[in-house]
Amino acid sequence: MARKSKPIVAVVGRPNVGKSTLFNALAGEKISIVKDTPGITRDRIYADITWLERSFTLIDTGGIEPDSSDIILSQMREQAQIAIDTADVIIFLVDVKQGLQDADAKVADMLRRSQKPVVLVVNKVDNFDKYMADVYEFYNLGIGDPVPVSAANRLGIGDMLEIVCDHFLEDDGEEEEDERIRVAIVGKPNVGKSSLINKMLGENRLIVSDIAGTTRDAVDTDVTFNGREYVFIDTAGLRRKNKVKEELEHFMILRTVSAVERADVVVMVIDASEGVTEQDAKIAGIAHDRGKAVIIAVNKWDAIEKDDKTIYRFTEDVRNTLSFMQYAEILFISAKTGQRLPKLFETIDMVSENHAMRVATGVLNEIMAEAVAMQQPPSDKGKRLRLYYITQAAVKPPTFVIFVNDKELMHFSYTRYIENQIRETFGFKGTPLRFIIRERKEKDQ
Repeated sequence: MARKSKPIVAVVGRPNVGKSTLFNALAGEKISIVKDTPGITRDRIYADITWLERSFTLIDTGGIEPDSSDIILSQMREQAQIAIDTADVIIFLVDVKQGLQDADAKVADMLRRSQKPVVLVVNKVDNFDKYMADVYEFYNLGIGDPVPVSAANRLGIGDMLEIVCDHFLEDDGEEEEDERIRVAIVGKPNVGKSSLINKMLGENRLIVSDIAGTTRDAVDTDVTFNGREYVFIDTAGLRRKNKVKEELEHFMILRTVSAVERADVVVMVIDASEGVTEQDAKIAGIAHDRGKAVIIAVNKWDAIEKDDKTIYRFTEDVRNTLSFMQYAEILFISAKTGQRLPKLFETIDMVSENHAMRVATGVLNEIMAEAVAMQQPPSDKGKRLRLYYITQAAVKPPTFVIFVNDKELMHFSYTRYIENQIRETFGFKGTPLRFIIRERKEKDQ
């Protein structure tokens, strides 16, 4: 079965039309971010939304500081460009009370030319009878039927989501079987992502330079190594205008989310001369959140002065800063000299296999029984946790369901202990494992 990545929906709109209200109405206050992933929770740049069993990733294309109409227009164009580059469907949000503005019309032209599906959403319609005549004015934008909503009062949200999700359906059946491993190369700007892909290709296909506007899109590159084909998704080329650091970071996170979403394996490139930073942790957190196989490639290793402890110290540093992904494989490479690139391909194959590995139920239950015998499950107020049964429910990432007598008693640390026992037997190097704990009453047995 062809792997279908989760669709991405981006929201574009002028200041004060209610983008963050809509974002919060859809995402709810609960956003699916793993608690021990550093640095991501503050951003709320993206959220996973599930509506009537359809799932998608909602991204916010960034706020605009209303300064002057010129700046608003140029920043909206920037937002629209991010949305066009990264999203499957674009929500263009306008405000019924402010009416149709010049900037709306100019951005609508840009969105229309992009050929991407656009859903025109008219916000702040808190009384449909009263405002419908004003809603019709937005037909003039020429991007389809305006959908009236009130994000603050959660009116019309279901109708809007239905239209958004209809756009996903159109390309569901089209994706032909693609056995190639899809690899996203992610990392901060200037850590050597493009150089790495160029080295793998043996040619300068991606332009690497400091000119503003180079390699702006995520570029898909086909690479064949030892007779096996791979698709590399590159997120290089954040435009380096003298922009505020936050905006670049915002842009980088969106790019990363969109590339990671389409990949099976994520190669996280870190600059050896800089060490591992908080920004690296943020990017790694995205791959972890999305349950992808991960390889940490420490680049520019040829430029480091080494003694016999250097690799050990650097590995410790990576493990400490990225403590939420102990499973990631670490490789020390040089995109410039090609050092250990064959090893990188070998590791991609290995983690990809682990990411899709299935373990027989019988074997899992043996491992669990042995683990329980070695370390008794926790008890609370005289009640002891009982583990009845374990089975693997999914792959990419491997996901296991454990049936227990009382979910409350299944502490995180005991789940981690079971995970370690499974890893000890099967390795599962480079891939996260997910555990779902289900309750079964004693009498159901």
